Amino acid sequence: MTLTRNKIIAGLAGATALVACGTSLAQQQPASTPNVPGEAPVPSSHPNSIQPETTLSISASGEVSRTPDIATITAGVQTEAETASEAMSQNAARMDGVYAALRSAGVAERDMQTSNLSLQPRYNYSNRDGSPPKVTGYTASNQLNVKVRDLDNLGETMDAIVAQGGNTISGLQFGLDDPSEARDEARREAIQKAVERASLYAEATGYRVARIVTISENASGGNMPMPMMAVRNESADASTQVSSGEVGYSVDVNVTFELRK
Repeated sequence: MTLTRNKIIAGLAGATALVACGTSLAQQQPASTPNVPGEAPVPSSHPNSIQPETTLSISASGEVSRTPDIATITAGVQTEAETASEAMSQNAARMDGVYAALRSAGVAERDMQTSNLSLQPRYNYSNRDGSPPKVTGYTASNQLNVKVRDLDNLGETMDAIVAQGGNTISGLQFGLDDPSEARDEARREAIQKAVERASLYAEATGYRVARIVTISENASGGNMPMPMMAVRNESADASTQVSSGEVGYSVDVNVTFELRK
């Protein structure tokens, strides 16, 4: 009886050991690693790492050019007078002519917006007796941001502004009314360049591109600023000629790729 019981106990102990051994082997069995783009990241052995250990960062740019379909100018009136009320009154009268010229040129009300309205004193600082500067008059300024959609008549529009009392035109810029398609094309070009460069580096180092980890972009362009210019209220035999040329849109992307063997 005693011998039989000892054999049973020994058998149970062996089975327990086998179960424990099997559990340990199962825990140590490595999981298979997928090898297709878009796969899950490989856990890093570094205690503070949050990304795969082998990554590649690429910066690339995409640029496109387009013929502009709008122009934005800042136009208005600057007047000087001995009193503040006289400066503002003269300014208001001449601004009425600027508005009338813009409407006659087909500029819609929604394309006209006041960008600056100011009244400043003018001082005489030539006092040699130490007395405070004296006010010698006032300068009033009223400026509009104007979006011109008929570029063929842009020069004539500016001439009409001057003829009707405007004496400042500045900040001429060209662009697209809707630049979304141009920017998207620049994005496609930029990301294509980034992928091609990543593939080149991966091949040269014996790796393959597994997936994209991060993408960031910086878009710019669309305007061609012109130097500020002041014009005089004089008639001219020919209208002002303006060349719109082309406007460029660019997108810079920064892409991080995961590389694997």
